[in-house]
Amino acid sequence: MELSYCTNVHPAEDLDGIIEQLDVHAGPVRIAAGRDVLGVGLWIPAQTAAVLAADPAARGRLSEALDRNGLTLRTINAFPYRGFHDDVVKLAVYRPDWTTPERLRFTMDCATLLAEMLPEGASGSISTLPLGWREGWDAAADAAAEASLLALRDHLRDLQNRTGRTVRIGIEPEPGCILDNVADIVAWLGARPHLVQDGLIGLCLDTCHLAVSFADPGEAVAGATAAGVRIVKVQASVALELTDPSGGAATEVLAPFAEARYVHQVRARPTGAGPGSGTVEFAADDLDEVLAAGSGWPTDRPWRVHVHIPLHATPAPPLRATTEVLLSAVSAVLQSPGGADAHLDVETYTWTVLPEALQPETLVDGIAAELRWAAAHLSHAITAPASVRTDVIGAAR
Repeated sequence: MELSYCTNVHPAEDLDGIIEQLDVHAGPVRIAAGRDVLGVGLWIPAQTAAVLAADPAARGRLSEALDRNGLTLRTINAFPYRGFHDDVVKLAVYRPDWTTPERLRFTMDCATLLAEMLPEGASGSISTLPLGWREGWDAAADAAAEASLLALRDHLRDLQNRTGRTVRIGIEPEPGCILDNVADIVAWLGARPHLVQDGLIGLCLDTCHLAVSFADPGEAVAGATAAGVRIVKVQASVALELTDPSGGAATEVLAPFAEARYVHQVRARPTGAGPGSGTVEFAADDLDEVLAAGSGWPTDRPWRVHVHIPLHATPAPPLRATTEVLLSAVSAVLQSPGGADAHLDVETYTWTVLPEALQPETLVDGIAAELRWAAAHLSHAITAPASVRTDVIGAAR
């Protein structure tokens, strides 16, 4: 897999801001991580994606910034539409959803710009939201989302024919959404083989979300494979687990992770179910709800929280990181059809809202430490860095 880190950790709403991210953060991260070449998984807000899709000169500026920092572009995070660093994001991150023309247009723009910027022979991936948030969803919404994804698939085919480069879309399950977990995506796409038959639309496996769902990584990947759903991207991330809520310190240890910007879904599995059961009995849409519930939540089993913990971090007991889920998932993906071609994108977007105890001296230090951890612990999965081809990558197409 090609290793990258996702730039949705950095706030930027225009091309100048994205280029500044590369110069100020991504380039220094590459050096600090000790990598000759580093991939970046760009987050590009909708209005900027439209500019880059339409304007070769704008793509040229971006290519030049990538080149001078020793960076490559193979994957884009098209889950947030815009405003991902607003003071309050919460459920707005799921809007617009896949029933809207805005979501389709944004994703098509991301696919166009990526196809135009990929080197010859390289493939690209784009992650997107799992249709939308669950509330208010009905059969009409389901049909509208399917029609939009069918139009997207046709666009990806056209790009492939026109440019000779392949861009794949990975739908990313997330707790609380229409497609809450991998099993939901497998069922939804498996019932629509026309969307997945050519491998252009598949699954983005976020291993933090996977852990929160209490799914077994090997079984989740095997289920996708059996349904003909290709895994096109893995978002390397770990969730937060409260191993023993019975000690009465749940509020004290979890309260620092309850913050105003992002949603932090919480799950607990049924009594007697194993850690890879893939079933949950208690579910909350945000950590605040659990902290306010007090004794309403079980104290005889672990809780898992949707908080992206740095890959190398070790939270203080009774908290822990679900690192084993990440390791098992990557190994399983490598053994799946096309898994070695999936992109491995480190996605700890939460640095700016994590408690002080988990904060690095600088953001560059923190991200570089994650990448060094990935290189050490996922070395069986990561391809050796290729040299930057300035004649190809830097060309304004």
